[in-house]
Amino acid sequence: MKHTIDDCSKPRLTEPVDILTAVNILRSWGLDHEEMICEITRWFYVDLDAFNEVVRSSH
Repeated sequence: MKHTIDDCSKPRLTEPVDILTAVNILRSWGLDHEEMICEITRWFYVDLDAFNEVVRSSH
């Protein structure tokens, strides 16, 4: 059975340092950019422009 996430309980990632922490964790799992977007939006509310900026600046 697949675990579902209740969107009402998802935390917001608003600070670049928090987004970077999530990106680093997802990278450690071996995810590429598109897979990271799917996972991060599954678990958090995140501004995708901020997400993309953090990804670009952390390479």
